[in-house]
Formats: sequence, structure tokens, C-alpha cells
Amino acid sequence: MNSSFHFSCCSDYLLLDWTKMEFPELTVHWTDFNMWTAVVFIIFPPLFWNIVARWEHRTRALSQIFRWPKVACCILGVAIILLTLCRDWSFFLTLKTQPRWLLLQNNCALWSGHCLVIMGTLLVVSSFWKLGFYGTYLGDYFGILMPTKVTSFPFNLMKNPMYRGSTLNFLGTSLVHGSQTGLLLTLVVATVYAVAVRFEEPFTASIYMDAAKKKG
Repeated sequence: MNSSFHFSCCSDYLLLDWTKMEFPELTVHWTDFNMWTAVVFIIFPPLFWNIVARWEHRTRALSQIFRWPKVACCILGVAIILLTLCRDWSFFLTLKTQPRWLLLQNNCALWSGHCLVIMGTLLVVSSFWKLGFYGTYLGDYFGILMPTKVTSFPFNLMKNPMYRGSTLNFLGTSLVHGSQTGLLLTLVVATVYAVAVRFEEPFTASIYMDAAKKKG
């Protein structure tokens, strides 16, 4: 009797017409002010700090205004922190005002998101710990150079661990909230960081090369 019932159940399952099944719709409110505010605050900070830091490296204007390079670097660092706080706040507002995706409303997505946030936070915090305040907030452009290249964790695992950790935080938070809009914004974050790295890495390398030539 059990085998007969099992066969009947499975045969009905196999005869389902999967082409006629409805899947949760991917919905984004494109007119949401919070979402576009988040996009602006995702794109603007890297653009801002690269322009200002290169201007400082070329002119030493901020160092002259604030008397000391370290003070000038701290001012820029505080500005960057405030901008990133605005970015994170607008991102969280977007998660609340945008619809959730039913496909992400499950424990797998939830716990995967928490794990990604833990990994991302570990990368960001450990990167900051190794680089210090000046190393994190573009002290190189102010003439505040690192004595040696950092090669320990997490820099021995990957390049730009702070950027990657930040991206993981956005991705994990989007999964925790089940937000498809959050996933789209995470893609914007990853793209902006990828573009920023293409400009920052060679320029930073040239700063240390020039410093080595002057010493030699």
C-alpha cells in the first residue's frame, strides 16, 4: 500500500508542467528616493577622496592650510568616515523602503548573509588594524609613508581586503534583509571599488617608487 501511494505521489510530481509555474517576481521601485541617494553616496566618496588626495599630493595645499600633514590627513579621514556613514545609512533606508524578494526569504540566505557580514567585518577591521589610521585614510598622499609593505593577514590572502570586506558586508546585509535592491546596490559598490583600485594602486606605487629614488 505504501509503495503504491509513493508511486502515485511521485508520478504526479513528475507530471507537473514546470513551464506554467510562477516564480517570485524581481521587483525594484526605481523611483525610490532612498535608493538613488544610496547610489550617489556609493559613487561619490571614492571619487571625492581620490580627487582630494591627488590634489594634496600635487600641491600640499591641505598640509599648508592645517599646518601639519597628519592633521590634514585626519581632516580628510573624518570627511571620508562621515561620507561612508551617510552611504551606509542611505543603504539601510533603501532596504527598508524597497520590497523584499521571496526567493531570499529562507534560512539559507539568512545565515549565509550573517556569515558574509562576519567575514567582511573581519577583513575590514583587520585591515584597519594593520594599516593604522594614516595608512587607511591615504596618508601616503600626504607624505606619511608606511615603513614597510604590509604582508600579514589579511593582505597575505588577497589584495585590497578592506574594499572586499566592505563589499561582503553589503552583500551579507542584502541577504539578511532578503533585498534584491540591496544586491543591485552591492553590484554598484563592487564596480565602484574595482574602478577606484585601478586608479589608486598605480598612483600609490608611484609614490613609494619616488620616495625610494630620493632615498637612493
